[in-house]
Amino acid sequence: MVAVPVPELSPEAARLLLSALLALAAGLLLLSFLPPAPRGEPPPAKKMAQSPSGHGHAENLGIGKAIAVLTSGGDAQGMNAAVRAVVRVGIYTGAKVYFVHEGYQGLVDGGDNIKEATWESVSMMLQLGGTVIGSARCQDFRTREGRLKAARNLVKRGITNLCVIGGDGSLTGADTFRAEWSSLLDELVKGGGITAEEAKKSSYLNIVGMVGSIDNDFCGTDMTIGTDSALHRIMEIVDAITTTAQSHQRTFVLEVMGRHCGYLALITALACGADWVFIPESPPEDDWEDHLCRRLTETRLGGSRLNIIIVAEGAIDKHGKAITADDIKTLVVKRLGYDTRVTILGHVQRGGTPSAFDRILGSRMGVEAVMALLEGTPDTPACVVSLSGNQAVRLPLMECVQVTKDVTTAMNEGRFEDALKLRGRSFLNNWNVYKLLAHIRPPSTKSGYTLAVLNVGAPAAGMNAAVRSTVRIGLIHGHRMLAVHDGFEGLAEGKIEEISWERVGSWTGLGGSKLGTKRTLPKKYFEEISINISNFGIHGLVIIGGFEAFTGSLELMEGRAKFEELCIPLCVIPATVSNNVPGSDFSIGADTALNTITTTCDRIKQSAAGTKRRVFIIETMGGFCGYLATMAGLAGGADAVYIYEERFNIHDLQVNVEHLTEKMKTTVKRGLVLRNERCNENYTTDFIYNLYSEEGKGIFDCRKNVLGHMQQGGTPTPFDRNFGTKMGAKAVAWITGKIKECTRHGRIFANTKDSACLLGMRKRSLVFQPLTELKEQTDFEHRLPKEQWWLKLRPILKILAKYNIELDTSEKAHLEHITRKGIALESNI
Repeated sequence: MVAVPVPELSPEAARLLLSALLALAAGLLLLSFLPPAPRGEPPPAKKMAQSPSGHGHAENLGIGKAIAVLTSGGDAQGMNAAVRAVVRVGIYTGAKVYFVHEGYQGLVDGGDNIKEATWESVSMMLQLGGTVIGSARCQDFRTREGRLKAARNLVKRGITNLCVIGGDGSLTGADTFRAEWSSLLDELVKGGGITAEEAKKSSYLNIVGMVGSIDNDFCGTDMTIGTDSALHRIMEIVDAITTTAQSHQRTFVLEVMGRHCGYLALITALACGADWVFIPESPPEDDWEDHLCRRLTETRLGGSRLNIIIVAEGAIDKHGKAITADDIKTLVVKRLGYDTRVTILGHVQRGGTPSAFDRILGSRMGVEAVMALLEGTPDTPACVVSLSGNQAVRLPLMECVQVTKDVTTAMNEGRFEDALKLRGRSFLNNWNVYKLLAHIRPPSTKSGYTLAVLNVGAPAAGMNAAVRSTVRIGLIHGHRMLAVHDGFEGLAEGKIEEISWERVGSWTGLGGSKLGTKRTLPKKYFEEISINISNFGIHGLVIIGGFEAFTGSLELMEGRAKFEELCIPLCVIPATVSNNVPGSDFSIGADTALNTITTTCDRIKQSAAGTKRRVFIIETMGGFCGYLATMAGLAGGADAVYIYEERFNIHDLQVNVEHLTEKMKTTVKRGLVLRNERCNENYTTDFIYNLYSEEGKGIFDCRKNVLGHMQQGGTPTPFDRNFGTKMGAKAVAWITGKIKECTRHGRIFANTKDSACLLGMRKRSLVFQPLTELKEQTDFEHRLPKEQWWLKLRPILKILAKYNIELDTSEKAHLEHITRKGIALESNI
């Protein structure tokens, strides 16, 4: 072994070496204080750069391609969110994206109507109603000559992908355009309009549709863009009218839009507990005048000071004769002498700010539309991107159009039952629930069973709608219904009373919990609860609440081993703003909280309209669950959203600050950052605010807001009212069957796993899941489900905020087909 002589260092070199060693030691010391990445996973910054195995890079999918987006037909809130998503995701994939202004008319006229879009050109669009790029009815496109001009305008710009946002007429026009594409190009080449080389480069046209229609009249999708926002406008007016109607004991007849589809009228009737609804798909019986007057009289005799009647503008009787709001007013005044007023809502339903749901729907559909276009081939049929449950699906465009036309044909031919079935399972279930709640009264013969309903946990908007539905459906089944005040504590202390049909009449639109609710768990009260179950003769429990309702029900199951009285069927209905109950994709109350956050974010951003370069840090509720923060980020156009489920470190915070610094150099001078309240115990809202304030000095200034309990308040949204109503009806139907199943010799003994279930929405349907099975799917320490569907939307949020990350297309929507038969009704409803 040869010794290598070490050269002697000069004093200057020694000083530099010592400085370098001290800097290295300081760096290592700093790293030791940083939060570690979760074990087995790379830190978030590296995770972003990884590509999902087995799939191409989405960010390169559009290179060399061009996409045009247009809005056509009637405008709908949420169209701008869809346009924004198409533009930004198109640019993200490397494609050129073009606006087509004024719908098909702009496509025909060309020129400045077709402009290339930039990232900044779609900023601040999310919260705007209508369509920023304009829409127009176009007669020219209906002619061959007009379509020739449109084809030439697209070919000259190299556009071979067209995204159309509109109703069935607009989408049918797009399909015709695609079918004629080859012949149009041949004709243009012969006429000298385009060269043979240009025709070759644009040999086929891909078409993808998104349905923008407030009527929700397009078959194949649960919700069209704009429907939820229109329901928000309607319910705001109905709630306002209710107060004046009660003051004067008036009857109000409200006409809502829906010339060929009664969806708006039906959901409005469900959401406000209307006395009657007229829809074109299911005309009333020939003696409807007598039946209506009898109903209104019964309601008044039951103590109500008002009547609400909802009419779709296309309502007809069995013989095809129109039923108008004025006809109904004349009838009520003549027969009953009630003070009756008519309100025709008109175009107010199309206006206003889009709801959180429509913004998220438009954004998700926009992303899916771009993917469908860029993955398309000459053999791929034109498709429409739609929603089924919480899943994005692709459906053959013309199949959907044909079924939609079949509905109108069935109504014209008097086949109204077929028309209802063709509308789809969701529409039919809503109709059946409405008929149960409004048209059927409790039977004189009783079942002999007693059900109790209680609220547990924090209050959530929509709880009262679920209680109302539970009570009324229970009475229709012939049960005796009991209301338990103050949750499990009230059940132990005997705060229990019988509740009547009339008592819950006006509860649908009320926020909070009329029964009272507490977070107390039942374990320490087993003996008292058992005594009260026995004393009041309770045969089944419907528990409406959040995570405490879930854990409390598990405790009741454990208590069955010692207390036989607890061996009764029980059903949990998830209701919490946090949306953290396992077994359900959605909880009652989460939609209302989400809309509150979204509206507040709009106002906060607007407050900086005259102040450039400002970043807002906003804290949301949700415990450890990042649902509210993530979805509000999607709906509000956030630049960053910090949640517990996606761990972050100081490096990620630094990247976000640098990202906002770059953003301030563009024409967009505002930033929005959301933080879930328990995302990190060290990186608090104050810490993030101080960090952004310090690092942004001279570039932007910061403001912070903690939204607090305003997220739990307010009147429930149409979604939460409708969701609560359907969940209550379904729960009672299930528990009634379970009581009968567990009855032996006149005695109920329910001790099996499936006798205690949680009713939740999973993807496309409402399902009952045994609580013991859900136990394995739960992180009890952090009060979270182990798997949460919405986490897959976070990459979309980041891409729309201009982060260069990989979009996972491993679960892309495949082309499906509409099923015209075998409409499966929710059991027993």
